[in-house]
Amino acid sequence: MELFQNDLDKFLTLVELLGYRADNQPEQKAYTFLQNGETEETSLTFQELDQKARAIASHLQSVGATNQRALLLYPPGLEFITVFLGCLYADVVAVPAYPPRPNMKLSRLLAIITNAEAMFVLTTKSLLANLENRFVENPELAAMRCLSTDDIDSNLNLDWQQPKLSSDNLAFLQYTSGSTGTPKGVMVSHRNLLYNQKAIKIGFGHTEKTIFVGWLPLFHDMGLIGNVLQPLYLGIPSILLSPVAFLQKPLRWLQAISRYKATTSGGPNFAYDLCVRKITDEQRSDLDLSSWELAFNGAEPVRSETLEQFANYFAPCGFRKEALYPCYGMAEATLFVSGGWKTSPPVLYEVEAAALEENRVVAAESDEGTKTIVGCGRTWLDEKIAIVDPESLTLCPLGKIGEIWVSGSSVAAGYWRRAEQTAETFQAYLSDTGVSEALTTLGASGPFLRTGDLGFLQDGELFVTGRLKDVIIIRGQNHYPQDIELTVQNSHPALRLNCGAAFTVEQKGQQRLVVVQEVERTSLRRLDIKEVVGNITEAVINNHGLQVYATVLIKPGSIPKTSSGKIQRHACRRGFLEGSLNVVGGV
Repeated sequence: MELFQNDLDKFLTLVELLGYRADNQPEQKAYTFLQNGETEETSLTFQELDQKARAIASHLQSVGATNQRALLLYPPGLEFITVFLGCLYADVVAVPAYPPRPNMKLSRLLAIITNAEAMFVLTTKSLLANLENRFVENPELAAMRCLSTDDIDSNLNLDWQQPKLSSDNLAFLQYTSGSTGTPKGVMVSHRNLLYNQKAIKIGFGHTEKTIFVGWLPLFHDMGLIGNVLQPLYLGIPSILLSPVAFLQKPLRWLQAISRYKATTSGGPNFAYDLCVRKITDEQRSDLDLSSWELAFNGAEPVRSETLEQFANYFAPCGFRKEALYPCYGMAEATLFVSGGWKTSPPVLYEVEAAALEENRVVAAESDEGTKTIVGCGRTWLDEKIAIVDPESLTLCPLGKIGEIWVSGSSVAAGYWRRAEQTAETFQAYLSDTGVSEALTTLGASGPFLRTGDLGFLQDGELFVTGRLKDVIIIRGQNHYPQDIELTVQNSHPALRLNCGAAFTVEQKGQQRLVVVQEVERTSLRRLDIKEVVGNITEAVINNHGLQVYATVLIKPGSIPKTSSGKIQRHACRRGFLEGSLNVVGGV
């Protein structure tokens, strides 16, 4: 049943929205989970989803969890979705997190639990015993109450007491560690969620005929808000597979799109690279990607080469380049900040690389010394973007790179129990001299969210160039680490893509470049360290004019990353200085 935007706008909470879906689309299949990424394991209709959420909520209400924070630790599957919604139904603040692997340290989990002051851990029956045993070993965790939710009596849904919720009620805490490694809980309200869902619907051009396929982790903002809540908002089906199923065999993702005639699906840039590298010509011949209208690409820098290679490689399957949809977003803005027009191809901008190093944007006039930057679209609804000088806090003139600041109804209230960081990040204002100019130019004077990202606007299109804290400055020149990392990874076939870090250390009063890079598992036995390091050194000199002070080759899978797969350069730097990296070789 189609709901027009005016009808959707009347809902104040996700609880109201799901209740409506259950009453008016009871038999509509909402979510399907593919076991091993291929076989349908389970599915839920909107009515079943509502009943399960009520039963879970009733149980949570009976144990006194209302108004408390509850940690959600679930393997990939539909149980996470029912529990997340069950928390909303009970006015329990959900805290999604990654369930710890058997030998994994609990330090990140402990930091989240401590900050959130979570009293409950919700999980599956199969994970419960292991978690309880692990928690007993830690005095701080021993008092946690662990509950399994997949064995709750379904008849409890009849006992559910509907809580009094407003749009300003806190829905969940999205923990983000960024590049620093310290988890911070973004406070996302029902209002934030519904407004961002509206922005995604309009920006992505979604309708009641949209079909989702997704493999992104559900505890992370892109998987939860994109692949789970947007289909609920639209009242349409979403077919899900686990991240591991995709990483082990990328073909499964495109097979699911082909099989279910999905119209929207996506992931970070590396996912598109992986498909081109791992899917053979023979496998490709069985795919039909003609239904795929929107292939979103976000969460990490979008590379023009990736877009070009993916579009060309899968064109014989019916994939259209216009479907590629680079976008920009972050947990602090709920998820979606900017994206392009659904039917338009990505916007590419050729600029002078040397000017970029001086934070200037100069359109390239020749093919030499250039860099192609991919546009990440424009803002939607009431969202505003300002490009600000991070030192003077004034608006940057056109042609100047600055920090990306965002304002609008999708921006969250701040970080849970971190007043100082909330003020610093979420309550930024332009300096007095810039306020009137901002009102004239943007129609907004603040407060702004400081994203920590660098970029510029060109004809309303946002171009993201790097991270403020990650920029490498050597002899007064700016260098973006992701550019150096790509140069390194392309210098030798033994090096893993998207698994390296470039940063600086101080040596005798000067900043010196260090490269840490994972080696392909298949290359470990016959690795010629001298050759690999030589190639890296030569490539970095030729492409960036920089001398590498130290090159460290490390074992596959050992580079520090965030829960969403972003390289933690600060943690790499710390590991280098402490000598704690899992080293294969280097100089």
